[in-house]
Amino acid sequence: MTLLFRIFAACMKQGRIETITTRIISTTFVVVALAVFKPFGLDAWQWQAYIHLVVLGVIGFSVCMMTDIILKYVVKMPRSYKKGVEYIIRRNFWFQLINTPLVALGICFYRHFAMSDKVESNLFSFANFLETLVIIAFCSFAIGLYWRFKFRSRYLAMELEETRLLNEELKEMQEKLLKSTATVVTDAKPEVHELDVSVMGEVEKPSEKSLQQAHGSAALLKELILTGTTNESVTLQISHLLYIEAVGNYVKVCHLRDGQVHNDMLRATMKQMEETLQPYPMIVRCHRAFLVNLGQVEQIVSHSGTTQLLINHCHESLPVSRSNMSQIKTAIKGL
Repeated sequence: MTLLFRIFAACMKQGRIETITTRIISTTFVVVALAVFKPFGLDAWQWQAYIHLVVLGVIGFSVCMMTDIILKYVVKMPRSYKKGVEYIIRRNFWFQLINTPLVALGICFYRHFAMSDKVESNLFSFANFLETLVIIAFCSFAIGLYWRFKFRSRYLAMELEETRLLNEELKEMQEKLLKSTATVVTDAKPEVHELDVSVMGEVEKPSEKSLQQAHGSAALLKELILTGTTNESVTLQISHLLYIEAVGNYVKVCHLRDGQVHNDMLRATMKQMEETLQPYPMIVRCHRAFLVNLGQVEQIVSHSGTTQLLINHCHESLPVSRSNMSQIKTAIKGL
């Protein structure tokens, strides 16, 4: 009980009243489910079964709070609503992965030491652990659906806000690309590059980052030849590339030519295209079947857990898989 009090006090100090409330409601749900179905030979204990149920609830609550501590200090995943929906989903997955077997193990030990005198089948065994694990996993799944439904509106609001901020960063990134490209065009004039050797020592040496940005901007103005396994090829300016889509044994290259949208087919794989376009950080994979030019993304749209990219000029909507979303965020913030 002293350990429980310390955990409770620590959580209260950190302002985690909502966390405690959530854990109490979840534990109560599990206790009610056990009271209804009476596993572990609870029906043999008559009125003492209620005492066992209370203790089982305390065990469940204690392990839940312990799992929160493990996630915060060991896994380095503290509870936070500011890190986006993906983080919350990933943290909940890790919580269930750690918490469910720990709760099952705690209940198995209690069955062995406190509930085996009347029901010998409660003695600790691997079969008993699996039985308990299945029961707790089912209860965790059911309560997880409840919390998902309860917090759905909050998740959607967070998702919309996260998408809004990401769109702002996308626009800033695109403006920087336009400015740096315009600078490269201006600096391409011969007279701009003529420097007096006598004053070279007074000229500030450009930083490595600025040189990389200038090189990347200059690369946007160069023509690139995409080739496949046949003699066919597509010549384009990298800034005019909209997206590339995998279509069977071919890839569809959607790009601008003379201000018009063109679709050219190449017999190639997405891996080949990805390797060819690796020097261009604005070209990223958003889905297993799509490579997209972030400089040509009109808007990022998020709806009911799905994310899509609206592309300029062609107004196509490209899907974004969860596994590639972090790559897109990194690219937007890094450019």
